[in-house]
Amino acid sequence: MERLLENMMYSARWILAPIYFGLSFALLALAVKFFQELAHLAPHLLEIAEADLILVVLSLVDMALVGGLLVMVMISGYENFVSQLDIEDGREKLSWLGKMDSGSLKMKVAASIVAISSIHLLKVFMNAQNIPNDKLMWYVIIHMTFVVSAFGMGVLDKLAKNGKGDVGLPD
Repeated sequence: MERLLENMMYSARWILAPIYFGLSFALLALAVKFFQELAHLAPHLLEIAEADLILVVLSLVDMALVGGLLVMVMISGYENFVSQLDIEDGREKLSWLGKMDSGSLKMKVAASIVAISSIHLLKVFMNAQNIPNDKLMWYVIIHMTFVVSAFGMGVLDKLAKNGKGDVGLPD
């Protein structure tokens, strides 16, 4: 009975496969919005103000960062929790493929969230004259929460890797 239960639990990891594949549709939706934004920009490129152009470019960079985050989560998550990817020799292979464990994936996600939040905060500050001060304050507080959280996760990860993070758990 125990063996059957363990085999079923181990096999249940495949439930994640369609979820990771579903992220590719989110990536496709993001690409559609990216090119839609470019299409809206193109006819007005010569008449748009520099500050407005910078806001559009920041939105495009934001979408690119989110896209990269999706790819990292999709591929690394699949490799870490479902099955190793079998990529033929001679085919292009991402340098980080197979090297990112769940801890480093967590750190990459945290760093990406901080970068995305930074870009969003920069967009907010470029439009600060139209945003009430209390909202600006909350944007900064939320961003700093992301920064402190990512920093804290990095410190804990480093302590754990150096063996100083032992909290009495058996090996």
